[in-house]
Amino acid sequence: MKLTTHKVQLHYTLKKSGTDALVRHPLLALLQAVDAQGSISAAARALNLSYRHVWGELKRWETELGGELLIWEKGQSARLSDFGRKLMWAERQAQARLSPQIEALRADLERAFAVAFDPDAHVLTLYASHDDALPVLRAHAAQHHKLHLDIRFTGSVDAIAALNEGRCILAGFHTLSQPSADSATARAYQPLLQPGLHKIIGFGRRTQGLMVAAGNPLGLHTLADVVRQRAHFVNRPHGAGTRVLLDDLLAAAGLSAADLTEAASPHEPSHTAVAQAIAAGNADVGLGIELAARSRGLDFVPLVQEDYHLVCLKSALEEPAMRTLRQLLGTAPWQQSLAALAGYANAHGGEVLSLRKLLPWWSFEPPSTAAAPSDVSSAYR
Repeated sequence: MKLTTHKVQLHYTLKKSGTDALVRHPLLALLQAVDAQGSISAAARALNLSYRHVWGELKRWETELGGELLIWEKGQSARLSDFGRKLMWAERQAQARLSPQIEALRADLERAFAVAFDPDAHVLTLYASHDDALPVLRAHAAQHHKLHLDIRFTGSVDAIAALNEGRCILAGFHTLSQPSADSATARAYQPLLQPGLHKIIGFGRRTQGLMVAAGNPLGLHTLADVVRQRAHFVNRPHGAGTRVLLDDLLAAAGLSAADLTEAASPHEPSHTAVAQAIAAGNADVGLGIELAARSRGLDFVPLVQEDYHLVCLKSALEEPAMRTLRQLLGTAPWQQSLAALAGYANAHGGEVLSLRKLLPWWSFEPPSTAAAPSDVSSAYR
């Protein structure tokens, strides 16, 4: 006999009041009522439904499931079939085992929906280059300011593209201080950012450097050391801000990405993933933030400090959620929390900064032969 596999879908409702956290199925409610009341008519009265409705639903479910749910005998009240009893038993077993998880899920959903019914709460969608300080900010903002950050980690280039396409209100990216007009940073971000259209909000400063195994067994202190030792380097994908930073650091050292010896797994999606690859012995070295290295028991060789920026459209700058965030970033409690993270420091937290001063290539007229924005930025996607 071939067994038929039935799929389970879960649904929930929103009500002003509720009782327990059971996930109720309408068929099982009907079967339990018939079993408890001894007949369809009594079950219908107990459920405040018509006999015709209960009978029709039971017959419909018999067709849907391909099995008899009730036994009908002349002169006798309907009773559950063996199949019907097994269904009811299975549901009771599942409810008994899963009730703690269901209750936890219900509580999480209620907390999430509570934001929608709280006139003082705000939600802000943020696409951002991976940064370990942002989850700390998310927790702080929700706990102390009723600001809920919906953070989606992606590459810096893709984060700003998401902002320009209207998929988020805020984007996070990072650059060296005062990057030059001919830098990889300029090539990546100039096509995406426009003075007068975008506004930069200060977030913080962080240290990037070489993440290496504990004790730095290969003696790696510069990118030139990495190339000379042919150390296995784990990189970030195109579109990541750290990949853009690496291109600038390599160029400053007279090197290129082709000079690096790739690890077995050449690209990892975040600083944490790079650190884990090194900790697991799958790579010798990678470029990343100090906090990610320390959290995995790695050594860290600082190379450069960079600014982590938040950017929004000018039209969103005075929206309630954005004003709340800007005020939060300027508070002493948050700035103390940020400074307590390894490799982080406050830098103009919450201030609206000049795009032309932060990214000074805007002082230059772009060459008339410059590639179109989609062509320029595509190399970093």
